[in-house]
Amino acid sequence: MVSGPAFGPSDEMFDELQKAPTEEEATSVALDIWAAWMESGSAAADLVMERAVTAQANDELDLARNLYDRVISIQPEYAEAYNRRASVFLLQEQMGEALRDVNEALRLEPRHFGAWTGLGRVMEELGARDEALVAYREALKIHPTLGPAKSAEARLMKEENGQGL
Repeated sequence: MVSGPAFGPSDEMFDELQKAPTEEEATSVALDIWAAWMESGSAAADLVMERAVTAQANDELDLARNLYDRVISIQPEYAEAYNRRASVFLLQEQMGEALRDVNEALRLEPRHFGAWTGLGRVMEELGARDEALVAYREALKIHPTLGPAKSAEARLMKEENGQGL
């Protein structure tokens, strides 16, 4: 049984990611998963998505957000559009909107390790360290070598143990 939409990463890709014997192999599989997440199932949405990602990379956050809005209006079940828009809201320090979108991304794709990491970042910004730690650990269950989640988990554990900077 295949979970999720007909497009996007396969269950086998996630199995490979969890079982990857080296960090390099895990990174390679993760990049394949990210590439699959960029496929929405709609050529129009994919084209707008590419423009949105470029705008975000060029720090044109308002334009990127508007383009992600368009992608979502074309493909309302497209998890990556919500994940990317959540990252824009996070950068713009609009935590309520970031939280809403990252939760929607996770509703649509519960295996989205990037969204779990984003949820951790939002929770940290909101001062909810325990919830952030849970989110980072969820990301690591899916992608055990995910650098940002590993370092965030280690940092939060040090703070919890009174060894913060």
